[in-house]
Amino acid sequence: MHTTAKEILSRTVLPHDDWDREPWNRRTFQRVRELVPTAQVRRSATPHAWPRALQDIGTMQFEIDGRSSSVRDFLDSSYTDGFCIVHRGTLVAEQYFNGMNEHSLHLVQSVSKSITATALGILAGRRELQLDALITHYLPELAATAYRGATIQQVLDMTSGVLWDENYTAPDSHCARMDVAAGWKTRRNPDWPECMWELILTLQQSRGPHGRDFSYRSIETDVLGFVLERVAGLRLAELVSRELWIPMGAAEDACFTVDPAGFACACGGFNATLRDLARFGLLYATDGEARGRELVPAGWLRQTRNGNPDIFTGAYREVLPHGAYRNQFWLEEAGRRVLLARGVFGQLIYMDPDAEFVAVKVSSWPEFVNPTRTRTALAAVRAIRDALR
Repeated sequence: MHTTAKEILSRTVLPHDDWDREPWNRRTFQRVRELVPTAQVRRSATPHAWPRALQDIGTMQFEIDGRSSSVRDFLDSSYTDGFCIVHRGTLVAEQYFNGMNEHSLHLVQSVSKSITATALGILAGRRELQLDALITHYLPELAATAYRGATIQQVLDMTSGVLWDENYTAPDSHCARMDVAAGWKTRRNPDWPECMWELILTLQQSRGPHGRDFSYRSIETDVLGFVLERVAGLRLAELVSRELWIPMGAAEDACFTVDPAGFACACGGFNATLRDLARFGLLYATDGEARGRELVPAGWLRQTRNGNPDIFTGAYREVLPHGAYRNQFWLEEAGRRVLLARGVFGQLIYMDPDAEFVAVKVSSWPEFVNPTRTRTALAAVRAIRDALR
């Protein structure tokens, strides 16, 4: 009897230090709770329900780099695990692949940043913290690090001057150390930090003045996570439950991975269902409203849609040539209201309030980043949006 590669993979003992890499991620991104410790993010007792009017979007066509393709071919060829579309409050497309279903939690990597930041925006809207305050006002211990003098807003926008190496594959990069500190990988070097807080305290070097330019640094979100815990007096998973997941009407529990000290990985450890990720996206496509009340503050939404393209330079423009970054979200085009939440290995939430449109794609690419795949995903999503108008 012929045995498929997928069947072989499902029977194989997962390598502890490579579980999040290909080919294992085709299996593990839906089974994170079996591999590392996690903290529960509680669902709503009365989930938000939306009307369903499913359409065949597979035949819709789009162009990328002068080539024509269909949405069906795009989904089949891009390591898709789940894909859905919400238009004007109605679920119009929902497809699952690779064994995923409506109850499966999927690791969303850096989409976690946007979720964490939204919780911070809710607290800021109640004036429980100030975005223009110094990080050291809330975390005085960081006065001994390169974060000294940086504001909350600068860390939200990833414009602090802290030196950080966002190299996902180099064996001695900051990201390699973060994998260990987060509890995702074995600590083989006794000199490396044992948890995320210890890692942050090691960041002593600056790359330039705070506020000068945008440079993507995953650790910034974890700094914000510690600010949230200090301000609220709650662990991050409980805070996200209370402020976001429950009031927005999530139908399923979510979870964060947690480090050896119990801190939730704010920058990339969130896991949720496809539909609940769409519910989150809907907040940014309906001006922050959930169940007839403002959940995400209007001021936060205005700020988030107002990024500075002048400091968004270099490789970042390969995917978003007119884009910007603000409040842990990507702006598709500066001056317009479309926001993106993105994560490595192909995670995407696309939110367009003017079209009342949300698209969610969770994936398990073989690569951490692939600009061509990202540009293709954005082209497909825009084509669907325009066809539905």
